[in-house]
Amino acid sequence: MNKLKDVLQLRVRYSETDQMGTFYNSRALEWFECGRTELMRNRLQMSYAELEEKGVFLPLVEAHLEFQGGARYDDLLRITSTVELQGRARLRFDVEITRNETGSPVVRGYTIHAFTDTQGKPIRPPAWFMALMGNAA
Repeated sequence: MNKLKDVLQLRVRYSETDQMGTFYNSRALEWFECGRTELMRNRLQMSYAELEEKGVFLPLVEAHLEFQGGARYDDLLRITSTVELQGRARLRFDVEITRNETGSPVVRGYTIHAFTDTQGKPIRPPAWFMALMGNAA
């Protein structure tokens, strides 16, 4: 199955900067979340809330970040996210964040999410989810 891709633009807000005037490092994971949320909404036509209403959850089980450059207040960022199935019951979201005006890299990495039921028990992706992934490719 092919990777699905989506692009989001987001401006660095003042509250996301630190005393040095650049974005605070923990914000990168929040931006990753923005990217994967919009990818699911735009490419799979399903929000996280709708997924959870169907009894399927995607808890984070692994994250990797590589900080490559700075971004300052009011910089427009380009968040490129891709998703693919990994193994039997996981999704991997790869994310690359660049400054929109210059293309300069800011941060890249990935997060891995397990499929679980409402009790947190690992499950395989439901057939309807697999169909959404296949139809979006």
